[in-house]
Amino acid sequence: MLKSLNLSSLPENHCGILRHSSNTRPVIWVIEEKGLRVVIKDFSNSKFLYRNLIGRFLIWRERRAYKTLKALKGIPTCYGVIDGLALALEEIPSRPLKKHNKEMKLPDTFFDDLKNIVDSFHKRGLAHCDLKNGANVLVGHDGRPYIVDWSASISKKECRFFPLNRIYLRFILDDYFAVIKLKMRYAPETLRLEEERQYAHRSHVERGVRVIRDSLRKFLMKIV
Repeated sequence: MLKSLNLSSLPENHCGILRHSSNTRPVIWVIEEKGLRVVIKDFSNSKFLYRNLIGRFLIWRERRAYKTLKALKGIPTCYGVIDGLALALEEIPSRPLKKHNKEMKLPDTFFDDLKNIVDSFHKRGLAHCDLKNGANVLVGHDGRPYIVDWSASISKKECRFFPLNRIYLRFILDDYFAVIKLKMRYAPETLRLEEERQYAHRSHVERGVRVIRDSLRKFLMKIV
């Protein structure tokens, strides 16, 4: 399928835009190819130096994350990279949790299913690191959760040595706290007492790492 995709033709042939490009952020197209709808994260319209230095690096990094996550339930299929500048992903019929109508009740199992997805990618040695705002958690039309945007993810292999290995464990913990925070915001009636206690009694170390994480995230958000 990727062989038939041409980045230069996307502006004319797309069937939707999920996000317009900026100086640093890629445009996100929706295209239909041979009956299959595909989401394209595309840096090809960025400025020359940015797209060839930062853009190519971010596409390579996110593609590597999707390889680790291959065939994992709740994660879109990655179809591959186009010309080193764009990532082709399965379209999930959904809406971001961030835009979910709070008057529409989520399925009772939604956050349990979300935690199971988090458990699954942690077992594969990957921390997402950007779940808390709900934009990267999708509510599928099937009522199930899906997780997208792995450009800020961190792998266990990258953090093998002290003190990075300790920071990685805190990123893992932060993913779980993000699930609790989203649960508090969108389905507080399902919150368990132990989850409230865990969130209320976060350690000083975790809070310190959170400051580091937020600084890193602010930097990444400028380039992702």
